[in-house]
Amino acid sequence: MKTLNVCPSLLSEGYHTYSPLALRRLFNGKQVSHLLSFSLKTEKNSYKPLYSLSISGYQRKILMTLDNTSLRITQKGEQSTYILKPISEMPKNEAFAPANEHLTMQIAQQVFGIETAENALIFFADGTPAYITKRFDIAPNGEKYAVEDFASLLGKTVQTHGTDYKYTGTYLDLFNILKKNVAAWQVESLKLFTLIVFNYLFSNGDAHLKNFSLIQSPQGDFRLSPAYDLLNTAIHIDDHPFALKSGLLPSPFNQQKIREQFLHLGKEVGLPEKLITKTLTLLTSQTDKVITLIQRSFLPEKLQRNYLQTYQRKIKKLAISD
Repeated sequence: MKTLNVCPSLLSEGYHTYSPLALRRLFNGKQVSHLLSFSLKTEKNSYKPLYSLSISGYQRKILMTLDNTSLRITQKGEQSTYILKPISEMPKNEAFAPANEHLTMQIAQQVFGIETAENALIFFADGTPAYITKRFDIAPNGEKYAVEDFASLLGKTVQTHGTDYKYTGTYLDLFNILKKNVAAWQVESLKLFTLIVFNYLFSNGDAHLKNFSLIQSPQGDFRLSPAYDLLNTAIHIDDHPFALKSGLLPSPFNQQKIREQFLHLGKEVGLPEKLITKTLTLLTSQTDKVITLIQRSFLPEKLQRNYLQTYQRKIKKLAISD
């Protein structure tokens, strides 16, 4: 593979591998290479992949363990600490799905201050890219923090709501269940609102109920989990603006212009109007910073343009009011 000129985690310029800051965040400062010692083909019989329904079918997720300074596939009975996502089949541009997810996660964290799971691109021995993320549900001592996704919190399963259960309902439902389960629900509601607006602006059409969750802190209280599985699905599939079939709000409010819907949602969940407007302004006024990360990303130039254009189109839609 060609020599890198940016950190494949933070996209900082002037690095040929992970930067010191990236190593601290991802690997506790250990000198881990951006190159894996194996290719996926040679290790295909050494792991049992996890599968999750993604934007176009089943996406492989491989559990990984950090052994000194080397990442390897987690063996049976071991506790994994990372999740690796190799390239999976998608309707188009599948080879760039890892770069897409990595870029979207970095924009969320670096530009908009959204707490995300630590992540990076990593490369198999043959140069093929994959997306890797550090598990936020594993404590430093190896114990697991309790995590519950919003499908579970809402009591939705295949048995109760059919095979598309995680795509049912509205985003307003998430706030209602958040309020019931989180003591500091006002603070977490703003975080959730910001994340939902971000998903809209960056065309994440797969932000379904299982892609939001609550995590228990060491003190025993629950809060919103760091964001995960963020990507611009429009790069890979012709998608809907929202993953949930009923959108942001129940009818007839979901027929309003999109800005009015977000304003209505924010007020409905108890956010002050000034804070709602401030959040919308922040998420639509950082184009220069977004462009910088897009240009440093591992997407090819054509997809960089497509990525930016989808964001700019959504900004224009969000600026329109009745």
